[in-house]
Amino acid sequence: MVARRARWWAAALLMAALTGCGSTADTSSSPGAKGAPEVTDEKDLPPLPLDRYRLGADESKRWTEAQQRLAQRCMVDLGFSDFPADPKPPSAPTASGTLTVTASPTPLGRLDLDKARRWGYGWDPKVSRRRPPEPAGRVMTDREFAALYGRSVGRDTPSGRKPPEQGCSGEANRQLVKGVGDLTRMWTYVPGRDAALHKAVMKDRKVRRAFATWSKCVADKGGERYPDPVAAYGAKAWGRGKDGNTTHTRREVATAVADVECKREHNTVGVWWTAATTRQRADIQRNKATYEAVRDDLDVLRGNIREALG
Repeated sequence: MVARRARWWAAALLMAALTGCGSTADTSSSPGAKGAPEVTDEKDLPPLPLDRYRLGADESKRWTEAQQRLAQRCMVDLGFSDFPADPKPPSAPTASGTLTVTASPTPLGRLDLDKARRWGYGWDPKVSRRRPPEPAGRVMTDREFAALYGRSVGRDTPSGRKPPEQGCSGEANRQLVKGVGDLTRMWTYVPGRDAALHKAVMKDRKVRRAFATWSKCVADKGGERYPDPVAAYGAKAWGRGKDGNTTHTRREVATAVADVECKREHNTVGVWWTAATTRQRADIQRNKATYEAVRDDLDVLRGNIREALG
């Protein structure tokens, strides 16, 4: 699930927020906690039902690797014999280029208390998250760039052959989705349902009660009252920059610590997960044919990825 960014951590007294961390408090007093899995660490968050109907993080990396490898083969066939799998563009992006979005570790933000104590709602500024890692290969020539993305005029390739429509990159994409029944549905249906269900979960009675308990807990530790952890994570007071990092003020760090402690003590994320799972399972049953069609298309895609990677 796509995470919300910037809104979590406001005004907890530093001394109060830095105390009493690790106890996994008895969650039996927390509204809706009965029967919910104990989630006190980001690694404890179980998979959600919708996860079966989308590519995982490792599969997305394999998609990228397969796309690059197929495009490289195409470029070699056009006569660019030493074309790298992961080339740099002809003009390297400047520091003011497009930035990537930083996702929250969980749908309700951070659960790592050590990171909260050090960086609040942000992260180590020495660890750049401004853009993806630099490509590993050499810089492309303008001629190679044109052939890769279908901007060549005529047959301007070493082999004298015209590049495929949309270039070798487009050809690689077509090979990877060959046999997929409905490309738009495969990429957009589950994210759309996920967004709608997330809104419903955030209004769920038990979840709202859990948020109220969490909010009071944060206030009792000296912080402001936020309606939910997402609102606290995105508070403007943390001064997030374009790269998503925060200013790591004392107030921010203290609030972040109180936030994490309260989520742990009252199993807030576990309650949220239980409600999300219930609604997602029901949605899958109501729209079973569409979800199964999405999964079938993803299986075709996975097969194409495996074939491309040999």
